[in-house]
Parts: sequence; C-alpha cells; structure tokens
Amino acid sequence: MRAPSLLVVCLICVGCGQADVDGPQPCGPVSHEEAMAYVDQVSKRIREEDFRAVVAELASDAYEGRGPGSAGDARAREWIAARLADANVAPGAGESYQQPFGLVGITTDLPEAWVFSTGASVAPRTEFVANVGNQTNRAALSDAELVFVGFGIQAPEYEWDDYKSMDVSGKVLVMLNNDPEWDPDLFAGERRLYSGRWTYKYEIAARLGAAGAIIVHTTPSAGYPWQVVETSWSGPQFELPFEGEPRLKVAAWLTEEAVRRLLASADHDLDELTQAARSRDFVPVPLGIRTTLKMDARLDRVETANVLGVLPGCDEKLRHEAVIITAHHDHLGMGAASAEGEDVIYNGAFDNATGVAAVLSLAEALAALPTPPRRSIVFALVGAEEQGLIGSSYYARHPTFPPGRIAANINFDGLGFWGAARDMIFIGLGKSTLDEIASSVASHVGRTLHGDQFPDQGYYYRSDQFSFARIGVPGIYLDGGVEIIGKPEGWGKQQIDAYTARDYHQPSDELTEDWVFDGMVADARFGLLTTYLVAQADHMQAWNPGDEFAAAREQALADLASAAPE
Repeated sequence: MRAPSLLVVCLICVGCGQADVDGPQPCGPVSHEEAMAYVDQVSKRIREEDFRAVVAELASDAYEGRGPGSAGDARAREWIAARLADANVAPGAGESYQQPFGLVGITTDLPEAWVFSTGASVAPRTEFVANVGNQTNRAALSDAELVFVGFGIQAPEYEWDDYKSMDVSGKVLVMLNNDPEWDPDLFAGERRLYSGRWTYKYEIAARLGAAGAIIVHTTPSAGYPWQVVETSWSGPQFELPFEGEPRLKVAAWLTEEAVRRLLASADHDLDELTQAARSRDFVPVPLGIRTTLKMDARLDRVETANVLGVLPGCDEKLRHEAVIITAHHDHLGMGAASAEGEDVIYNGAFDNATGVAAVLSLAEALAALPTPPRRSIVFALVGAEEQGLIGSSYYARHPTFPPGRIAANINFDGLGFWGAARDMIFIGLGKSTLDEIASSVASHVGRTLHGDQFPDQGYYYRSDQFSFARIGVPGIYLDGGVEIIGKPEGWGKQQIDAYTARDYHQPSDELTEDWVFDGMVADARFGLLTTYLVAQADHMQAWNPGDEFAAAREQALADLASAAPE
C-alpha cells in the first residue's frame, strides 16, 4: 500500500508542533489506515539479519548471562545505549541513556534440612527453596506455628477472604499457588489474576504480620516445573532497598510431594485441605506443626540501570505525553558448576535478548520516519526483571513522564523463534481501549488476534507491563502467535511447552542454528504499527469500565489535574 499523498514533513524542529509548509497533518496521519500505510515505508528496516545479530551479541557468553549488577550487565547496558545513539534516539534519562538504581542482593545459605516438630524434614533445593526476606544477615523462626490459609487471598470484590480475621502474626503460612479457577464469575475463571501470583501471596502474608510463608508448588498451578523455581532462587536474589514496607522473615516454596509428606506427619491430607479451600466458607487451619529455622544470608549492594531513549513528539500539546516501549535486558547471570565443563551461563537468548532486539528495531524504524509521531516515544530497556520486575517498578516510581501522561505501554518479553504465525497473541486483550488498536493492526497485517492462550499462567502479571498497570497505564504484551504457518495444528503450542519444560530459565536458553527469525520480524512490525497508532490517537488510552486497574488510571489523572497550575 502506498503512502498517502497528504503527508508533509515538520521542517522546523522535532517536537515544535509547527511546520513551514501548509498541510492538514504536519505530525503524520491520524486515521488508522493512513497511519499504518505511512509506517509501512520504514517497516522494512526491521530485518531478520539484524534480529539475529542482536540476539547473538547479547546472548553470547561474553555477557555472562547479564545478571543484575554484574560486569556482563554493565557491558550489555553500554552496548544497548550505543545502539540507541546509533539510531538517532536521544538519551531518555536527562543527559544520559541510563537510569541507575540500587539493588540489594541477598544470597541465602540454606540449612542441610528444614526440620519440623513432627519429625518431618525437607531437603534444600530438591524439595524446598527459601530466602531471607527482610534484608538482614539472618532470619530466625522460633517455634513458629504453621497454618494452612488456602489460597492466601483477600478479595472483597469477590466476597473472598481466606484469613477470616485470624491473627496470623508470627506464624508460618502454608498456601496454594494460583487463585480459584473453577467458576468463570469468580476470579475471572481460568484466567489468573494478580491474586494468583506468588508475589501477591508473600505481600499479603507480610502485610498481615506473618513471619514466613510457604507456597505449594505444582507444575499446573505455577505454569512451570520445579526446576524453574530451583534455578530462579539459586544465587543472589535482588530487591530494591528496604523502605519500611512489611516483609517476611522467610519466603519459601516447597514441592507438592514434600508438602504432602509434611502434612501427613500431622495427620492432614493435602487433597482434603485443597478441597476445603475451594469455598468462600474456608477458615484457616492450624496444622499442629511448629518449626524453628535459622538461615544466614550475605547482603551485597550493587547498581544496575534501565536504559532509556526518547524520540520527542512532534505535536505541541501531545509531545508531553508518551508511549513507553519496554523489554528487559537482564537475565539470571551465572550459576555454580557442580561438574567440570558444566555450562553455568544463563544466556537468556529467547528471554529476553529477542525482546531487546524488537525494541531496538522499533527505535531505528520510528526514528527514520519523515516526521516524528505526535506523542513522544520512550524506549525502555529495563533491568532486573527476572528478580521481580524491579527495573520497571523503579521506573514506575520514578517515571520520566507523569503516569497520567503515559498513553500506553507496549511490552516485548520473548519473541518466538519457531516461524511466522497466522495469529498474534495480545496478553491483556479485553482490558482496555487498546483492543481497537490491536484489532486494526491485526486486520492490516492479515493476522488473527487472540487473547492469552495460557490464561491460567497469569502472564499479564509476570512481565513489565504489570508495573505500568499498577500506576494506571494500559498495556499490550505482544507474545507472538501459536498457529505457525506451514506447521500442523497444535505444533506451535508443543514447541512452547517444550521450551518451557527444557530451556526456560536454564543455561540451554541459547541461540542455535535452528532458530527462525521471520516470525520475530512480523511480531516487531506488529508492535511498530501498534505503537504508532497509540502515538497518533487524539485521546489517551483507557481501561475498560470495571477493570482492576481503572481506579489507578483515574488516580493518575486526578494527580495530574491537581498538580496543574491554576
């Protein structure tokens, strides 16, 4: 499709909103059809060979797995910043491309066994992982009582309270992963909400004064096997510095079999307790089990950074608003070898060198447009995502644009290397006015738009768009497609399942010769068109009425209005 003839170029300056020639749209077209045709002229800059080059670079052993605060992390950030500069994208953190933030790295020494009052014990790593949760050098539980609290959820909007006003201060809470999923009118049915995420469960347990929390791991409830928990919780666990918020002394996971054995030692049955937890009438169950536990930890303070670039907008008014494009640049760093020659570098090729490649490709393409978009575009390659969305959370606390002026977040976290797809997965479909924009793009590029194909795994709350949602910003998490062109039905899901079981958060997440890049290019192009439509829209994006994040958007807009000069 040819570019429309009505386009003119803003000839005075980026962001001025003025032009020295007459024309109806000096900052590019606004209608969806014309805007996408306009962007198509630069979409060919997104090429397979460039994608491969970025992934090959960042996922190489030279960056040592890009662990937060490591030398490899610093080299990766410098390399990304240089690529943004090469793309003629301005620094996004004042005069710098980097927005630094401090981290506390907590390396917990697990005991040889975790022993309970019934005589039951569980083995470190193979049956339990735990972390000192209060940013001190030692966590101690002294004869603490274990209480089963079902799903560990308080949700008045669903008339659900697993705690029933029980005082759980000083206790160790045992809780199920996920949230109730058997009723479509309860917790959105199979779609996991934030209340089903492990981070929520630790947060609420800490807020209620518990000393510790144990989450029961099952592969179906977590969405990944135990080995992912084991490797993710090995080595230093990074957090933002303590600011007075409630914290647990001990945050732990146990395998399902270990929990079964522990409960049986006190004449409890996990299946019976789980069945009881499936009711609003559930009340916490003291288990008649107590534990004393001491764990030492080493605390290291390191610094990492978000890498930020900005393309200033062209419209005099809308240039003060922004579209934020995100991908995380970090991964898990290096593990400890248990045998000679063992690969211990967590290269993070799919997760998330591919996402970085997508953001860099969008930066180059958007900077090459004849005239910038109406709104500003922020390219945010955030750090420490694997440690709990820390970099994007830090940006959300210290944004370069007020939350009420961030139109939307477009996030990339793993672009499929299995080939081009007939469909596109939009994680977050149905939540905001972004639905209309994504639908227009899908129609333009000839792809079928689907919502989350694995709603039970809670992907919306597992990547950086969630940090923006919490401050009211609607987001799109573009997750590729599963209907791979030229492959039989179900083949794409099989590949994703195999990757999750074999390579997710493992040293084997590496670039190999069998990777196919045409799907990544198509997905990045989808993101490019989506970004431009959001940037050109007359109005800010909004959550659909009743969405869980609508109130946060209203608050952000109210804060903006109250801060405006009279």
